[in-house]
Amino acid sequence: MTDLNRPQREAVLHVGGPLLVLAGAGSGKTRVIAEKIAYLIGTGGLVPSGITAVTFTNKAAREMRERVGRLLGRSELDGLRIGTFHALGLEIIRQDCDRLGLRRGFSIFDEQDSATILAELLQCDRSDPRVADARQQVSRLKSSGADAADTLADVAVLTREYNRQLLARNAVDFDDLIGLPLALLRRHPDLLARWQVGIRHLLVDEYQDTNAAQYELIKLLVGDGDPFTVVGDDDQSIYRWRGAQPENLAQIARDFPGLTVVKLEQNYRSTGRILKAANQLIARNPHVFTKRLWSALSPGDPLRVLHCRDEDDEAGRVVRQLLHHRLMKGGDYGDYAILYRGNHQSRPFERVLREHGVPYAVSGGPSFFEYAEVRDLMAYLRLLANPDDDTAFVRVINTPRREIGPTTVEKLSAFARQRGLSMFAACFDADLAAVVGARQRPQALGFAQTLSRFADYAEGDDPLAAVDELLVEVGYRDWVRETAEEPAAAERRLQNIDELRRWIAHLARHDPAARLADLVAKLTLIDQLERDGAEQDSDRVRLLTLHAAKGLEFPHVYLVGMEEEILPHRASIEAGDVEEERRLAYVGITRARRSLTFSLATSRRRYGETRSCMPSRFLDELPREDLLWEGVDRPSPVATRDEGRQVLANLKAMLD
Repeated sequence: MTDLNRPQREAVLHVGGPLLVLAGAGSGKTRVIAEKIAYLIGTGGLVPSGITAVTFTNKAAREMRERVGRLLGRSELDGLRIGTFHALGLEIIRQDCDRLGLRRGFSIFDEQDSATILAELLQCDRSDPRVADARQQVSRLKSSGADAADTLADVAVLTREYNRQLLARNAVDFDDLIGLPLALLRRHPDLLARWQVGIRHLLVDEYQDTNAAQYELIKLLVGDGDPFTVVGDDDQSIYRWRGAQPENLAQIARDFPGLTVVKLEQNYRSTGRILKAANQLIARNPHVFTKRLWSALSPGDPLRVLHCRDEDDEAGRVVRQLLHHRLMKGGDYGDYAILYRGNHQSRPFERVLREHGVPYAVSGGPSFFEYAEVRDLMAYLRLLANPDDDTAFVRVINTPRREIGPTTVEKLSAFARQRGLSMFAACFDADLAAVVGARQRPQALGFAQTLSRFADYAEGDDPLAAVDELLVEVGYRDWVRETAEEPAAAERRLQNIDELRRWIAHLARHDPAARLADLVAKLTLIDQLERDGAEQDSDRVRLLTLHAAKGLEFPHVYLVGMEEEILPHRASIEAGDVEEERRLAYVGITRARRSLTFSLATSRRRYGETRSCMPSRFLDELPREDLLWEGVDRPSPVATRDEGRQVLANLKAMLD
């Protein structure tokens, strides 16, 4: 702790009451949280089980646990709870799920599962835009912390029916992992007292990203007297679209009058010019708590602005300059990131990078859990843990094929609803034959009987054996080989199955007491919270949105598409809410460590038309003296010749 700066040390040593750590970008907040946990255990006298630290991603939780482990030794971490909000919520629900009308082994529905239920309620196809809109409205209501029973609004009526359908399937959705714990603790004082006694110090990372329900959960867990630490930065609150409330920074000061505020303003990441630009930009936004980042590093290079003709010219110039910079400096491809407001902006850059043979990775690609074979096996495992999961049942009743077509599935579903049964239970009803036909009923019954034979595995102590036996019983591997277009495709799919087996084995080793239902729930959380974490380990240029870039840093950053209606986005301009767009630009700027380049185009093709573009207002809000503009015209012959000579000189030096 000796090399902490003064505010960092103050944040670590403050244990006597509520504390807000206002942590600027690159100010070492993760280290402060880890040091504080180590201090609470090593000097503060708290047992590890009395400390709970929550954040928003599995990656952040892993990093935090690893840092604490290095400080204390891994043997001292037994009982220490470090995880996501949703993992904590799952633990609260699991301990008392019966009070919610849920049975052990309940399923956690992802967005596709939720969309299936909503499509049924709206009587439309899942691809209908109304389904996505309804999902967003239901999620927003749940994230608000409000009870759907307290209002007669259409969305509340839909939410109540949607919740009934979830309960009938013995399932919860991702939002319920916050909302249901909140309901439990509000309704049952004995549960609230148990959790308040168990948590002696609560630490919350990325506090500015909390929504209303998460903030209410924090308030309940800490009660009136227990000390807590929340760490956040209102300038990096960029998730209002999914319910985040940066105003929670102001609310906590009102709810806890004795709140101590510590500001971490020294940035250890970026050069002086980059921080100067970030400070001047974000100063335009209103602030509850003011702060100003500073750095002991050198001023660094000027910030470059590439004013290009169109999106193709922009992609070409950015990639050429990136390659020239890498050749001059001798760095790795992984040192470079191209950041943009929307996913569609990546396409021209991908094309040019491929043309130049540059390896790259695009964040936001398919999740491992979105592959069909992984979803199939997960559906089987969900059914073993929770036979009432009709969504999983529908997915695999004819996978591999059992001559049970869509018409039979529809009739089975209607029959089950009429009898008040799950589809699995309905397969055992003798009257089903009159509905689906004498030939189809044995097929459905055979599928259900197969699942029944594996019921004991759900409570057994060898979940991996359940996976292996099930794969053999249903002939899934053979089916993959038979249906793949080519052997290489079959091999890729089988490798994904083997990877899922490894995940299950890994989770089982770290939690020997876990049953299959517990492991399936953990895998579902990993799916939801960790969709692109594997892309960072290879030497590739990173292409990612500004939202995906939060929490990352790169030596060299290209922030592209700096135009009105792109950044700031057109929807935000029309809504009169540019402040979050400014925070997005601020996040992009503060990802850069040593160099930062902006780019913009004079015109772009949109919806088949070429339209003129205006430079982003955010460029005007940056310090002009630190910007080096390069216009839409081609570089002068002298500049091109000098640049070429320098490249040749570097090549010669490399060969000598």
